Amino acid sequence: MNEEKRQFIKQLCNEDGVIGALAIDQRGALKKMITKFKGSDAEESEIIEFKEIVSSQLTNYASSILLDPEYGLPAADARAENAGLLLAYEKTGYDASTPGRLPDLLSIWSVKRLKEAGADACKFLLYYDVDETEEINNQKHAFIERIGSECQAENLPFFLELVSYDAGISDATSKEYAIKKPHKVIEMMKEFSDPRYGVDVLKVEVPVNMNFVEGYATGEVVHTKAEAANFFKEQAEATNLPFIFLSAGVKAELFQETLRFAKNAGSTFNGVLCGRATWADGVESYIADGKDAAIEWMNTQGRKNIEKLNAVLKETATPVEVLEATFILGK
Repeated sequence: MNEEKRQFIKQLCNEDGVIGALAIDQRGALKKMITKFKGSDAEESEIIEFKEIVSSQLTNYASSILLDPEYGLPAADARAENAGLLLAYEKTGYDASTPGRLPDLLSIWSVKRLKEAGADACKFLLYYDVDETEEINNQKHAFIERIGSECQAENLPFFLELVSYDAGISDATSKEYAIKKPHKVIEMMKEFSDPRYGVDVLKVEVPVNMNFVEGYATGEVVHTKAEAANFFKEQAEATNLPFIFLSAGVKAELFQETLRFAKNAGSTFNGVLCGRATWADGVESYIADGKDAAIEWMNTQGRKNIEKLNAVLKETATPVEVLEATFILGK
């Protein structure tokens, strides 16, 4: 990794060398949230304004923010001066009518253009099932190789967000999927840690569904605490890259508890890119009571969510040390 990339990564970390990033690159999901509370379709102006509110109010407490170039550039301009910027390169969602959840890029963007727009890193989301057909996964491998090469050419860090699934299980929150999830998450991390993909940082799920872990489950238990802890340790050992956790939309309290569990299990994760767990409940305030109410919510509950998360990160995350030759992860 060269000096330019290292400086970009540094810009995305806090003073402790940990990535404490805020994610609001949601497009389809945010539209649905606004529509739910509004009772009619979300307007483009509402999506843009809500992102601006989140960015302007909460980046004072985050090391960086992840946005999309479709609706998020005004929010990028509104962020706190010291906050780094990641920009998403993927189209939102996937074509459900075609098998394989194949990825696609924003057609009028390139890594060069993301960098020109002020990005400190390029983020790409890939849905990946390690057990899907070679025909499908081979396409995904080639796709990620292309983005990795593009990022290498521009000296821009490549953050790859991996979301696991099973082609035969429609409900990722089910017990059936909870049983398979550790295998899916750990094996895909191993795959994309290969240097051929040019990935600099992995953004990943925790390896278990905590709602099915002993002591956290409200119903059936799939994993004991000891089994879950082993999966967290195995995940950390599956990669030599820095890796950060995504919140996957779970409630803030559960996500914070999960990070503590991960640390106690021996996980050496390097931070988080946390979205809905921080700001999701502010959407209702915005739609019901307007911009000022949303700003008020961000400065009270939103700030509380992110400061609590920052306190947990201070206890649990392993710093990313940017050295002359490489990343040292404390492993």
